[in-house]
Amino acid sequence: MKQKLHLDTWNRKEHFHFFKQMEEPFFGITTRVDCTKAYANAKATGVSFFTNYLHKTLVAVNSIENFRYRIIDDEVYVFDRIDASATILREDKTFGFSLMEYSKDFIEFAEITRKEIERIQNTTGLLTREFDLNLIHFSAVPWIDFTSYSHARSFSFPDSCPKISFGKMIEENHRKTMALSVHVHHALVDGYHVGQFLTLFEELMNE
Repeated sequence: MKQKLHLDTWNRKEHFHFFKQMEEPFFGITTRVDCTKAYANAKATGVSFFTNYLHKTLVAVNSIENFRYRIIDDEVYVFDRIDASATILREDKTFGFSLMEYSKDFIEFAEITRKEIERIQNTTGLLTREFDLNLIHFSAVPWIDFTSYSHARSFSFPDSCPKISFGKMIEENHRKTMALSVHVHHALVDGYHVGQFLTLFEELMNE
């Protein structure tokens, strides 16, 4: 479900029109997050660490309204729920775009994720299903401890979905950390909202 945002009464109306006209309206931030406790919790529960931090990402995304905004036909809509399209690697080293439907319940989400990973690994090609716009584009690059990140983009294709990527986990002084990249459409999201997302995500990782 989605609802149209009334632009005339939105306090970011001018910001929306200013950044929407740009050829590259996305901006990105790369930072590091502590994953020591979250990794230990994942190992204790037997659920994959990937599923664990994907769920925490979606909890944070769904908690911040600006991350649920999408541009459709030059109008802004607010979605009730945001899911994840994560890149899933196959044995032949190709990947497919998945659809992990969000559930607040972690056990239910873990089962949804398990089934979708299995489905992708038994298909071929890149696009194996239909997608709506209530997505984040999610990827893990566990081979690289990156310090910056960019995405392949077609400027002519209308896209306003946030893109969130994680890098290789590094252990130093008994602490585990990962690089985290967040790219968002500046007509919808400002640095303040990215800061809200990162603060909440870090709180969830340390629960």
